[in-house]
Parts: sequence; C-alpha cells; structure tokens
Amino acid sequence: MKAAVTIKKNSEFRRIYSKGKSAASPLLVLYARRGPNRCDCRLGITVSTKLGKAVVRNRIRRRFREIFRLNKSKLKKGYDVIVVARVRSRTARYDELERDFLRLAAKLELIQEVKANETNPDMPC
Repeated sequence: MKAAVTIKKNSEFRRIYSKGKSAASPLLVLYARRGPNRCDCRLGITVSTKLGKAVVRNRIRRRFREIFRLNKSKLKKGYDVIVVARVRSRTARYDELERDFLRLAAKLELIQEVKANETNPDMPC
C-alpha cells in the first residue's frame, strides 16, 4: 500500500492557514489551497491537546486519515488540505466526521465533477 503524502513542515501549515480557503463545522475546520504538486493531494491534521490525551488524539488522527484515504478519489488533484479537529470530534461517530468532511470539501469546491468519458486536460497525472 502506498503511503499517504502528508504536510509536515510548520511553514507549509502557516502558508495554507494564511493564504488558503477555509470552511468550518462544529466537528472540524477544513483549510485548502492549491499545492506545489499538481498530481496528488496532501493532508495535514491538527489535533489540540484540549481534545484529550495521546490515545484520544491519535484515534482522531487515524479517523481523519482514513476518511481522506477513502475519499481521495473524489477530491480535485493538486490541493493541500488541512483538517483541524474541534472538541466535539472527540465524541463524534465516524460517519458524522466523514459527512462533515465531504460537506466542507464541497463547500470549498474540492469535489471533482468529472464525467465517465471525460478527462481533465490540465492535469498531466
């Protein structure tokens, strides 16, 4: 299985926070900006210590990574996405987190609408 491409550097997080678009729900905040890599989406996750101890924070991270992995094919290519977990995400069910993620991605126009026989000529990948 191919490892996910993630956002790790603080400078990349700051760039997306300051220059990207954002959308919020009670469970999470989603930031997105066109990334330097036009072929793949990258994910960054922020989980504050307010949400709980390490076990709880890691469970939330794992859920968001899985949501991103399963829905990556629906997202437009070449975007950097940051998920900021809110306190309510600690007690939320997986399907609620996924529903909010997809709703916010659609609000930020990250969901691609490619028909079956149509390809995007702008994307070389």
